[in-house]
Amino acid sequence: MKTVETKLEMRVKTLKGNSYFNDLSDNLLKDIASHMHLREYQRGDVLIWEGDPSDGLHIMEHGSAKIYRLSPQGRQYIVRILQEGDTFAEVPAFDGGTNPVNVEALEICRAWVIESEKLRAFVLAHPTFAQKVLVNFGEMLRGMVRMVSEMAFYQVTHRLARLISELPDETHRGPHWTQEQLAARLGTVREVVARALKELERSGAIRIEGRKIQIADPDVLQQWTQPEN
Repeated sequence: MKTVETKLEMRVKTLKGNSYFNDLSDNLLKDIASHMHLREYQRGDVLIWEGDPSDGLHIMEHGSAKIYRLSPQGRQYIVRILQEGDTFAEVPAFDGGTNPVNVEALEICRAWVIESEKLRAFVLAHPTFAQKVLVNFGEMLRGMVRMVSEMAFYQVTHRLARLISELPDETHRGPHWTQEQLAARLGTVREVVARALKELERSGAIRIEGRKIQIADPDVLQQWTQPEN
């Protein structure tokens, strides 16, 4: 990991494009920008370790990374794949607790870090900003409830279809998602994902070219996203 030199204008522009800060005045943005810096990571570098103290809210500037947790047996579960513009590590940044997840770079990437102490002081000083934080946290909670519900009510093939249909084109058509990563994201094992991919391919919903998954028939894929009766 290395720290990259940046100009104030670049930092302010990043904040203006983020949902936590896009409604703030230029003076407030400049104040926050003075407490943020840019880090660069190589593929395989760990940006965040579970259980470590938080050093701030992160915004992905370039590249991609995975958020994951490990079971006591060492099994990996991928919570989310981060892309450019995504915000992460906000929970420990705002509540002062330790990091609840690990984050690992999938390629060379750069991430902004905004100091936790500054953010917590900003919440106390600016109620409008505090309300924005609450709204974003509410959206995160709803997303987590949806993920838990899918694991409870959908079979792996249906969950895989939903995952493929919801990913942006550059992600599910790119090299990032191996079968092991798909399995970790769905809370299962690679062999089960391999069978589910074959089932989706036989049905005409997708086609697999090399290591890339292409949506062959959106209507058929949409049918697979529905739970079995």
